[in-house]
Amino acid sequence: MKRSSGVRLCATAAAGALSLVLVTGCGGDGSKNAGEAPGKGAGEPAAQALGATELTKRIIAEGEVPGYKVGPVTGGLAAKGGARADDARCDPLLHALTGIAPGTPAAKTSRMATEVKKRPTGGATSPDGMAGGGFEDAIKRSMDLDVTVVTLASYDGDGAERALKSVSDAVTACADGFSGEQDGEKGTFTKVTEERSAGTGDASVAFTATDDAGEDGAMPLHAQVVRHGNTLATYTTVNIGAGMAEKPYTVPAPVVRAQAAKLK
Repeated sequence: MKRSSGVRLCATAAAGALSLVLVTGCGGDGSKNAGEAPGKGAGEPAAQALGATELTKRIIAEGEVPGYKVGPVTGGLAAKGGARADDARCDPLLHALTGIAPGTPAAKTSRMATEVKKRPTGGATSPDGMAGGGFEDAIKRSMDLDVTVVTLASYDGDGAERALKSVSDAVTACADGFSGEQDGEKGTFTKVTEERSAGTGDASVAFTATDDAGEDGAMPLHAQVVRHGNTLATYTTVNIGAGMAEKPYTVPAPVVRAQAAKLK
């Protein structure tokens, strides 16, 4: 089940347990004032970024998201300079899709939330024991897991507003798709569509980027960036099983709710 280059840019199937992990480095009216002009509130004291220690306390942890296992990002995240779009206007989208915080944050940290599902019991579990496409269907079901990378980033001054606006602007500028490269791996997204965001925080933008059609068809990747004061929470979700089965999915609400609660 070879994936197209666009999906290899952002996701892979882990061997053995068939769980999903993001590779290293790898909204309609639901958006609330995502494109608001930065720099408002002139004369007010400039906001100061949270430090790395404080962000670590505020990002989701194991046991805080029902139905999800939370831990470090498998393989870590690529450096910002390792992910570039052919059109610089689309860089904020590629960064969001690979878990990289937009703009220039003063501090950042990331976690991975992997959906936990009960394994089916009984019945055949080997290729020889399944007729027709039964085994392939079972593989798809086992890979039908939402895997979300959450990145928290804090900014000085109006940096969070500017960074969020860069994502919002890129959704419009790159609606017809874009190509990019991450650590030497190239990929193409055929379209970018704004989605309804979760509505948490002070402002937000959500979008889907669809990769070029490969052997298993086009794969949608979902991202959402939410501003909480001078902190941005970036959510990047992939579900290979759902994508292969052409089953809709999005950034999971339980993950967004749990993270928003820790930023209040």
